[in-house]
Amino acid sequence: MTYLKNLRIGYIPYSHDQQAPADRRRFCWYASTRGISFEVADPSEEYDLVIIHAQADLSAWSKYQGKAKIVFELIDSYLDVPKTSIKGLLRGLAKFASQQHRHLRLNHWKMLQDMCRRADAVICSTEEQRQKMLSFCKNTHIILDRQGGVARKVKTDYSMGTTCNLIWEGLPQTVHFLFEIQDVLESLATKYKIALHILTDLEYYKYLNKFGKNQTSGITQKIFKNTYLYEWNEELHPYISSACDIAIIPIPIKDPLSAGKPENKLLLFWQMGIPTITSATPSYSRAMNKAGLQMTCNTKQDWQEILEKYIEDKSLRASAGKKGRAYVLENNNDERILKQWDDLFESVLSKPS
Repeated sequence: MTYLKNLRIGYIPYSHDQQAPADRRRFCWYASTRGISFEVADPSEEYDLVIIHAQADLSAWSKYQGKAKIVFELIDSYLDVPKTSIKGLLRGLAKFASQQHRHLRLNHWKMLQDMCRRADAVICSTEEQRQKMLSFCKNTHIILDRQGGVARKVKTDYSMGTTCNLIWEGLPQTVHFLFEIQDVLESLATKYKIALHILTDLEYYKYLNKFGKNQTSGITQKIFKNTYLYEWNEELHPYISSACDIAIIPIPIKDPLSAGKPENKLLLFWQMGIPTITSATPSYSRAMNKAGLQMTCNTKQDWQEILEKYIEDKSLRASAGKKGRAYVLENNNDERILKQWDDLFESVLSKPS
């Protein structure tokens, strides 16, 4: 993709320092690996190529009149949010009031659809998202996160001491997902010694990443009595995670936005060889089936039974960890992800202006 090096490329980062996971695991990693230069995009400027995402000022970019080819990342299932959702109904107004958007667009669903129509290509993260977005942009690609930057240590010892150490990692805004299995953890704790380890940011903003600052410990201390909270750190993450016995990813299945998430977190744990139990979302179920594993849960009873099964059996933990890692190495390796980005840009830049 050497021709990309001769283009003026604009990119809207997810964070000012370009260190947010979505920056480091997606386009910024691709650009660094391929030796491609870019600048922070400004809708008043002219570019050859622009890469933006759903947190950008879509009120401006959806009306962009420049010559640039536009790639739009919509990796969360916002289009699946019910039209009766109060949060969804207020999202457009909130983005304008917080100055994330310079123009008022009350219908956020419509603005996302308009952005997809304006884009020369759309990136999503699940097959369900892709099928929906094809109605607005025929050139839609599924590209998952690159996990190699974090998964530097691989679990090799699947023995368990006197305590079963469970690991959860993610954004603090989703820590409350663990309440989905609070009763299960408390029930298991009557039979086994359980410790819950949580890797996340210690502080977060509840609204629009700007308002309502909270301490994450205020949530985690309510989930389970034997909980340990660690500040998310790329260097520390693989050592804490691989030292634990089982990873858990509970998701509120009835919430379309949450249930529509891709399998990125599962693939991260798998790349480190960690046996992982998840809620039965479409993406997690699909990945589990392809890997030859049955570790998804629809009910609390499922969580109780599967967790106990893997607590009791070292050989099952070892088999699950190895199968998961083998799946990632074959299906989500760096070469494959780089080619997906290559194919994306080729599809955009080969189109006539």
